[in-house]
Amino acid sequence: MKSPDKKCVRGATTHGALARLIVLLAITCAFAAQALAQSTAADTPISNTASAVYQDGSGGNYSTTSNTVTVTVSKVSGLTVTPDVTNGSSDPTVVPGQNNVKFTFTVTNTGNFSDTVLFKAGSVTIASGSATIASAFIDVNGNGNYDAGTDIVINAADASSPSMAQNASISVVVLVNVSNAAAAGSVIDVRLGNTSAGTNFDNQAAAAGATVLTQSALSVNGKREARGDRSAVVDNDAQLSLSLTAPAGPVALGSNITYVWQLCNTGLRAASSVTLTNAPAGSNTGIFIFAPVPAGTSLAAQSFPAGTLFSTTAVSSNPVTTAVWTTAQPANPTQVAFNVGNSLAASACSANINMVVTITTSDATNAITEQGTGYANNSISVQINATSPLRTTTLVITGNVLNGPQGAPGATNTTQNDDFTNKSVSTGIAGIAPGGNTNAQGIVTFTNTVQNTGNANDQFTLTVQSFPAGATVKVTVGAVQTTVVNAGVATGNAVPPVSVNFNSTADYSVEVTLPSGKTVLTGYDTVIRATSGNTNTSWNETIDRVYTGFIQLTKTATVSNSTGVGGATDPVPGAWITYSIVYRNVSSAPAAGGSGNVSLSASNIVISEDGGAGTNNWGANTTMVLGPPAANDPSDSNGGAITDGSTNLAVTAATNFLKDTVASLGPQATGTFSFKRQIK
Repeated sequence: MKSPDKKCVRGATTHGALARLIVLLAITCAFAAQALAQSTAADTPISNTASAVYQDGSGGNYSTTSNTVTVTVSKVSGLTVTPDVTNGSSDPTVVPGQNNVKFTFTVTNTGNFSDTVLFKAGSVTIASGSATIASAFIDVNGNGNYDAGTDIVINAADASSPSMAQNASISVVVLVNVSNAAAAGSVIDVRLGNTSAGTNFDNQAAAAGATVLTQSALSVNGKREARGDRSAVVDNDAQLSLSLTAPAGPVALGSNITYVWQLCNTGLRAASSVTLTNAPAGSNTGIFIFAPVPAGTSLAAQSFPAGTLFSTTAVSSNPVTTAVWTTAQPANPTQVAFNVGNSLAASACSANINMVVTITTSDATNAITEQGTGYANNSISVQINATSPLRTTTLVITGNVLNGPQGAPGATNTTQNDDFTNKSVSTGIAGIAPGGNTNAQGIVTFTNTVQNTGNANDQFTLTVQSFPAGATVKVTVGAVQTTVVNAGVATGNAVPPVSVNFNSTADYSVEVTLPSGKTVLTGYDTVIRATSGNTNTSWNETIDRVYTGFIQLTKTATVSNSTGVGGATDPVPGAWITYSIVYRNVSSAPAAGGSGNVSLSASNIVISEDGGAGTNNWGANTTMVLGPPAANDPSDSNGGAITDGSTNLAVTAATNFLKDTVASLGPQATGTFSFKRQIK
């Protein structure tokens, strides 16, 4: 502190000029002292008496003394707050998330008398940086810690310091919470007071709104205010970065994938260990990489680094607080923990750690994905973590397809490409004898099934490879029907692909319209091919076969003459006529060993022999012959039930209308219905 100019005193003198000079100097120095720390206490009396010697003309020596002038030192207020540093260099660095960081200010009474300092509410502020004030107090006992009942809380409300003697100082402690979002390199500036004027912002005339100011109103220079700034630079704390490398693929099912992990501390402070809640003592502390065993894989046989832990807990659980860890590898671990040490220095990295898994999935649709995490504590013992990039390894996809009758996509006949579904039209065939042509069109709808036998989800393209001449073919996938062939001409319309998940099936339908004029009792093929979208060289065909009727009747008549009139086969009165009707299911049967085909089996076949229907007249010209002597007349080789067609009762000698009912007849099966009549 500077002392007042020693000339700034006032004394008594017998000489008026001297007295006036002293008074002028005192007034001038009173104003100059306002800007200086006061060293002379207020109310100090300063006295001055002048003396002089002189001679007369005869050589006599004389002395004289003036009157005493007394000046009492006035009260002058003064206040400083230190330090005044806004560039971050006054305090140690801080890190994001750090709480209760201590910033200490020195407040000094630079006046020349005892005074108190008023700290108004809001006197402490964050002038820059991302932080908040946790608390602030006058450290009355100077121990740096808040002591209730002794120290004085400020900032929340107006508060006054204890009385401070001239040149005495007090400490003001401010505790600051640094935001988690505080940017590295930014400055946290904590400010006590709010003046913006003056050298070092000290000892300014208290303006309206001053927040740190002296309280005495008796000083000649009035109340004074001051400001101080303490600041710290925000450092990057320990920060983790977890790298992961993996093959992009595609790799074959059943092969291995090698993952390489490395954990680095990219921050400016060392990382320290965390403690796993549910791990064996002695192996539960460290900085860890947590590596899930990817879905669709299992750990391959390999050597793991010392300290490796294993867990069967769900990967979604917190690996530090929830997952249960063991030192022994279980049968099917869900994740692996690699311990990289108890600390990781700033800018340091762990060694590369390999983890090998074997692909176990049989579904190549979904790629194998891996993503791990690293955990540690930072310098303020806050848990930090890092997530690795998500690495995706695609799998080799192979398309394969089966296409067959409904519910039997794997059906075979002689091969897997000639399996079939047989159906028949029911129109245009009535009354048409074998070899004749249909007299109306017929429409038949088939339902086929495709099966995805590849190793991934697939989309199958349906195409019509061949079709009956003149036919119209429509294919329906879902709710979309597409006309592929119209009246025997391919339209070029593409059928929407059939989407089928891995190892699943889907149905589609095929509508075939046969024009009239087709030969009856004949099968007409429509060949449908399904082709894999994943592997376009993989395809399978099935046949949708339309029959124009499939039960053929072939009738013969044989004459037996034992009357003695004419020859043995002459149809004379009394001779017998044996009528035979061979009935046959003309539809195709699967080849030996074939399976899954849909055949046409006739059921409830009723063959009618009416002697008076149409052009028939045998009822009027012959009579029924019953065995014996002709045993088993009438008869059916398949055991069909033969009745009187008029009465539905047993056949009698008077019967002229017979019905033969056959329960069923499979593909290519035959039977014979016969009866005898005697010519009248």
